[in-house]
Amino acid sequence: MNQVARWAEKNTGKHILAALALASVIPCRAQNPGPADEGQQNRVVLVSLVDRKLAVIDNGVVVATFQVAVGAEVSPSPAGEFRIVSRVSNPTYYHRGTVIPTGKDNPVGTRWVGLSLKGYGIHGTNAPRSIGRAASHGCIRLRNHDMERLFTMLRIGDLVQIRGERDEQVARIFGEQGDETVVASAQNPPQNSEQQEATQSVVGLGN
Repeated sequence: MNQVARWAEKNTGKHILAALALASVIPCRAQNPGPADEGQQNRVVLVSLVDRKLAVIDNGVVVATFQVAVGAEVSPSPAGEFRIVSRVSNPTYYHRGTVIPTGKDNPVGTRWVGLSLKGYGIHGTNAPRSIGRAASHGCIRLRNHDMERLFTMLRIGDLVQIRGERDEQVARIFGEQGDETVVASAQNPPQNSEQQEATQSVVGLGN
């Protein structure tokens, strides 16, 4: 064995160990994604309680709008700014000892998007005739097929703005007309017993 071959044999193990050590400190982008791209950071969900409509806005452009149900007068939806903190496909509904599996009888439908205000979310419904009305316990409801489409557009961390009054942006996006809807302050929303007991982790809000 010549001198070059002996040197290569002697140092091959060291090179392999060095490569493994380097790999261990370099994060894998597929497993540990970095911050959201600029487009995702600028995605906003705008809900008009007056119009009972929801818009998805990406970099200032409205990419989709949906008709929704909002909180009833006795259980109004909170107005304010929130973040999406959870996304659940085919949720199981838990409330006061009641368990309803995913399916046509599930009060939150086929998708749940939890907000940073505990107990509130955007979800589907088993009562599609309520859409367009002030009929929920405070959450924002969509028809299941609309919610499934919306679900694909949203990510954890996206901003959700719920507006209880008309302003220039709401009028520009949803039009000039709207029905008055009673709303609550985001800082101190009234909570009935269902909302106090509900948690996003088990998708327990009444609907």
